[in-house]
Amino acid sequence: MGNRVAREDYEWVYTDQPHADRRKDILAKHPEIKSLMGPDRRLKWIVCTMVVIQFLAFYLVKDLDWKWVLFWTYSFGSCINHSMTLAIHEISHNTAFGNNKATWNRYFAMFANLPIGLPYSASFKRYHLDHHRYLGGDGVDVDIPTEFEGWFFCTRFRKLIWIILQPLFYAVRPLCINPKPISQLEVTNVVIQVAFDILLYWMWGAKPVVYMLAGSMLGMGLHPISGHFIAEHYMFLKGYETYSYYGSLNLLTFNVGYHNEHHDFPSIPGRRLPLVMCRGRWSSVPWEIALI
Repeated sequence: MGNRVAREDYEWVYTDQPHADRRKDILAKHPEIKSLMGPDRRLKWIVCTMVVIQFLAFYLVKDLDWKWVLFWTYSFGSCINHSMTLAIHEISHNTAFGNNKATWNRYFAMFANLPIGLPYSASFKRYHLDHHRYLGGDGVDVDIPTEFEGWFFCTRFRKLIWIILQPLFYAVRPLCINPKPISQLEVTNVVIQVAFDILLYWMWGAKPVVYMLAGSMLGMGLHPISGHFIAEHYMFLKGYETYSYYGSLNLLTFNVGYHNEHHDFPSIPGRRLPLVMCRGRWSSVPWEIALI
């Protein structure tokens, strides 16, 4: 990341993304892993608690000086809102209510979206499924930076700006790379979120709204928790396009750091992903499953 120009083009590969084949191989050797799949019954209660905490924070910041609003926005609100985006990521895999209640998951994701301030959950679901199916696919996977981003943000200072503006690029990139017709769920998501934002402003003024929106932008930009955006799929070793992180920040991010495990088994909730590693119940799973 510190190099002025690390490379001038993508690493092009002409084989299928590896996780589907890995999934077949792993399940052939360890069919018991299927028992980890299915909804996480705790997830909905954790999400409801986080939403309530942010609602309480909205009330508390309304009477603070602006300097303290900004302090709590970065030190607390940004952490909660970033964690909430990853709760929405979990819900997008139907881990809140299960595959049989997909609609419940979609509307619950809109509920989880409320403290973020920006209508996000419905669109994220549509594009995230492509990310899993066509990992790194040119013109399909919008998690991959555009050619312009790679060309322009090529110095240390510009890369810093790129990190700060990551939420903007995540929002604009789908419109440039793989635009899709607007769905009814996306319209519903926008209407509910805008109505909530207006209600929040009407009840408690501008400070909670700034706390909410700035917290989301800061939490997904220049923030320690946002490191996973770079760590997950940027190529650090030739030939490997997915990487896992097993540190303590997983406690705040629904174990999104277990990213190889997640792409191998997207239907396993984040809370159970550590069990896929070679420890505890699944101690017979080879190390290369966890680390490649």
